[in-house]
Amino acid sequence: MMTLENLQNYWWVIASVLGGLLVFLLFVQGGQSMLFCFKSPDRKSLIVNSMGRKWELTFTTLVTFGGAMFAAFPLFYSTSFGGAYWLWMLILFSFILQAVSYEYRNKKGNVYGRGTYDVFLFINGCVGCILLGVAVSMFFFGGEFSVARGNMLDQGSPVISRWSDTHGLEAVFCWKNLVLGVAVLFLARMQASLYMMNNIADAGFFVQLKRQALANGLVFVVFFLGFLGLLLTATGYTATLEPDYSLAVVETPYKYLHNFLDLWWAGVMLLLGVVLVLGGLLLAVLREKFTGGIWLTGPGTILAVMAIFFVAGFNDTPFYPSLIDPTSSLSIRNASSSRYTLAVMSCVTLLIPFVAAYIWYAWRAMDSKKLTSAELDATSHKY
Repeated sequence: MMTLENLQNYWWVIASVLGGLLVFLLFVQGGQSMLFCFKSPDRKSLIVNSMGRKWELTFTTLVTFGGAMFAAFPLFYSTSFGGAYWLWMLILFSFILQAVSYEYRNKKGNVYGRGTYDVFLFINGCVGCILLGVAVSMFFFGGEFSVARGNMLDQGSPVISRWSDTHGLEAVFCWKNLVLGVAVLFLARMQASLYMMNNIADAGFFVQLKRQALANGLVFVVFFLGFLGLLLTATGYTATLEPDYSLAVVETPYKYLHNFLDLWWAGVMLLLGVVLVLGGLLLAVLREKFTGGIWLTGPGTILAVMAIFFVAGFNDTPFYPSLIDPTSSLSIRNASSSRYTLAVMSCVTLLIPFVAAYIWYAWRAMDSKKLTSAELDATSHKY
């Protein structure tokens, strides 16, 4: 039955799936962040062209995630995107640098040189991953905002949500948020190495990528375990919705640990995701010619991120806690669109399987033949 509560749950699942896909596709940014790990121009060209075939998918998924959150949970969209705008402006600016770089890096008459655009790609690779990790970490560790619906009647400043004077910069410098940001960066670098092992035919480069996968994977594991430790010991909120759409909030020690215990299936998803990520990495490192690591770590990443999103939003948990006023925290109950809006939009999601099938077809067509330096030398269509 399409009750409001069921539709809210459904759209949080959709947002969780998109979040998982986005984190997986950040391997493009991870590859860009590795450009200066290799001195050879041929190696750099292979990285840029391997990542360049997929960069639109990451950008499109980011926009789709933002669009889904705007349509399904407009109060979150206006609070986060409209209030913590320095954080989101930095993220979007880094993605603009990426788009410009792939467009102009190899064009004739490039007065800035390829090196300049390589720096831009590197910036997007590092800044994009870390700050997106910071943005997701705020789902647990909160932001400095307050919400007053009555402000809509204020003709001078009809703004529902108000932030501290730093408008999101405080989240960037919060060490707890940075732990997840760094974990996302090194996960992306590890997966970029695994993807290029699968995508590029170059024996010498394959060995170098295997070393990069191991080194970045070890750093990722350390920071991810640190994030899980912070998450499972964090004090959160349990919130129930009042008739006036305000939240009755109770501070709850070990809230997210309780969520994993109550939502046991989310814990199973997280465990399975971690096993797939570590299994894919170990197989790629230990087996001499194994190239399928990305097809294990990719689904594992999506499952793990979905599980983290589930414990952030379900079980009466505000998915966007307020550090200034806990009753201003946002949950999927008080931040969502109306039942009618959610129901109409749900019809659109019936197209998702067809879109996914097209993406899979296009992906296989692009990767049907492994990329080589000789292929790049023989074509003018390259990044």
